[in-house]
Amino acid sequence: MRHRASAPVVTALATALLAAGCTTGQPTTSAGSSSTSQSSQSSASSTPSAAPTTTGGQTAQTIPAASCVDTTLASLSPQQKAAQLIMVAQQPNTGDAVTSAISDGDAGAVILLGKWQGNDAVSAAVKDIDALSSATAGIGIWVATDQEGGQVQKLKGSGFSTMPSALEQAAMSPDELTAEATTWAKELAAAGVDVNLAPVADVVPTSIGTANAPIGQYDRQYGATAAAVSPPMLAFAAGMTAGGVLPTAKHFPGIGRITGNTDETAVGIDDPAMTASDPDLAPFADAIAAQIPLVMISSARYPQLDPNAAALFSEPIITGLLRQQMGFGGIVISDDVGSAAAVADVPVPERATRFVAAGGDIVLTAEPSQAPQMNDALVAAASADAAFAAKLDAAVGRVLTQKDAGGLLPCSG
Repeated sequence: MRHRASAPVVTALATALLAAGCTTGQPTTSAGSSSTSQSSQSSASSTPSAAPTTTGGQTAQTIPAASCVDTTLASLSPQQKAAQLIMVAQQPNTGDAVTSAISDGDAGAVILLGKWQGNDAVSAAVKDIDALSSATAGIGIWVATDQEGGQVQKLKGSGFSTMPSALEQAAMSPDELTAEATTWAKELAAAGVDVNLAPVADVVPTSIGTANAPIGQYDRQYGATAAAVSPPMLAFAAGMTAGGVLPTAKHFPGIGRITGNTDETAVGIDDPAMTASDPDLAPFADAIAAQIPLVMISSARYPQLDPNAAALFSEPIITGLLRQQMGFGGIVISDDVGSAAAVADVPVPERATRFVAAGGDIVLTAEPSQAPQMNDALVAAASADAAFAAKLDAAVGRVLTQKDAGGLLPCSG
């Protein structure tokens, strides 16, 4: 049975983060939130410097032992590093493609999509995935899913509660919702799931409502204002953490005001109103303050933030806004780049390299057959460009740090 951390860890290797240009210290946000991120969230400390010692009248600095994360990172081949940044989808009875992607050394995480029925089926799939860890240098393979509730609940049947929609969850008191979410998380953890790609932090204004195809149409939002969204969103995340599952705030910087669903169309996916001081960023600022360890980036477009690229390919949005301005030091995961219509015009290899170059960490693809192209592209880009290599190492460091907290590295305590 895997050992999981009781609380998220979101720090990363200091050297890798500095090389990638990330800031440290107390973050600031103009998102209109009353919350302030804790300094540990954006801190990039690794092993602390030891106190000086005196030898023969001279001061010498004691060199601290390398951390488990440092040691693991240094031991990985370029392909093994890139694999830690690729998450591939598995649906019921389609495990062969995922097995190939991991066994060939091209992926290091799995998301369970489709319609899974019962704990037995999920646990059996996770057992098979865990057995592939020899291909990932002994590093545990994260298993994620999309378990929001309502119409978005991938794991159902025996062993899994029927979860209400986000709008229904929002009608509960925060304490009640945290208690319920703790139960849901324990069910996921019992089946071997490490990461839940929930809760939704998007704000869907009443004026848009169900015309918002990705969220409002399915009651996936917690409310119509930032003030209404944050309390239940944080309560759900707290329950996930208490139950041993890592939560993910999504879809930064927000898809509550678009009309098109990025999975299905490249039309109607612009939010021309979103700015760096938008009030609807407040739930994400609150998630950062609460140390939610993962943030998912949308594939929508925000012309006032970056007129040239979708959010998941935008350095101004990921590195500039999310990491530097808002102080997020955790793991940035993409929305699906495998079959989403919004990225169909971007060559598959570039979907990975452009995301990491922008400051992202884990590339999620619903098409496991794309993993070799993505891995090869990441390795080639790192070999050709020292700045990109530093960003890739920083991303791997963030992933390994969180996995170490969950006892998933060979040297984890």
